[in-house]
Amino acid sequence: MKVCIAEKPSVAKEIAEIVGAKQRKDGYYEGNGYQVTWSFGHLCELKEPHEYDSAYRQWNLNMLPILPQKFGIKVKNDKGIEKQFNTISTLFENASEVINCGDAGQEGELIQRWIFSKTNCKKPLKRLWISSLTEEAIREGFTKLKDGKEYESLYFAGYSRAAADWLLGMNATRLFTIKYGNGKQVLSIGRVQTPTLAMIVNRQLEINAFRSAVFFELKTKYRDVVFNAQLDRFQGDEKQKAEELLNTIKEELFLITSVEIKKGKETSPRLFDLTSLQVECNKKFAYSAEDTLKVIQNLYEKKLVTYPRVDTTYLPNDLYPKIPGVLKNMVNYQSLVKPLLENEGVWKRIYGRRGGRKNANITCVCGR
Repeated sequence: MKVCIAEKPSVAKEIAEIVGAKQRKDGYYEGNGYQVTWSFGHLCELKEPHEYDSAYRQWNLNMLPILPQKFGIKVKNDKGIEKQFNTISTLFENASEVINCGDAGQEGELIQRWIFSKTNCKKPLKRLWISSLTEEAIREGFTKLKDGKEYESLYFAGYSRAAADWLLGMNATRLFTIKYGNGKQVLSIGRVQTPTLAMIVNRQLEINAFRSAVFFELKTKYRDVVFNAQLDRFQGDEKQKAEELLNTIKEELFLITSVEIKKGKETSPRLFDLTSLQVECNKKFAYSAEDTLKVIQNLYEKKLVTYPRVDTTYLPNDLYPKIPGVLKNMVNYQSLVKPLLENEGVWKRIYGRRGGRKNANITCVCGR
């Protein structure tokens, strides 16, 4: 029996439909020689300091830094998660092969690998690497399953980030809490949250320290075009000086001595990555970053965008030949896409430029 493990129940359901695992069981689907289960995202996490040594229950400066010789992984303390983990463990024990169907990214690889490690899974491992959840993409992905070993570096990158976050968070939080918390509050320090908070605070301090100042500039308007004098601004106490200069030139003829026309090319903007999409949605709709993430994740699960949780702004090579088909399905925008579809040379040139790009990551297909 081949066991497929996805990151979310909704993704597992899509995969189960494709591989023919039609029978719903408790925590997985089964059929046609497959069992398809899921991980609810992070089932496992790094252990807490006191789980390495009970002495770490006490927060003491003399015991810092906390540097585990080897990081341990534990199942999250949640009954629902524990039940699903036990289901996965049982399926792995009886599997002939395990197919990692986790999200195509560093975090997705880390989530699944921790489960493999905690269950002590030694079965042959394959990797399903897809950027969208369309039926076509899933079927094609299963015809091109990769050896799990090809993605070990991705896992190690995710593991290193998680370990670095743990070392900084656990040690710095205890250090600052003991020294500056006055025994009343925990001062949480994190690799991302702390510098982000510092940027916000520093920006607010700049705003608070800003003092408006009056200044004057010489300008004229001719044929609805505003021209600026090539002079420095006049400060608030130099108003008389500015007026005197204005009086000397305002009766003079306005002469345009030269006109320069430049041709320029503006390239189309790149596709959105998650961060740029969150910024744009905040500007236009006042969405929080979390709201945008929920929306784009929902769209991904509805097969409307590619996997959003990566930094790259390029599509994988295998998507370029499919772009004409995507455009044809955009029935409400045919007036815009028709000129592109009629020019096959455009796609040959695009794919020719992109085809050599060794970028296996994916990003949101939604354009600007």
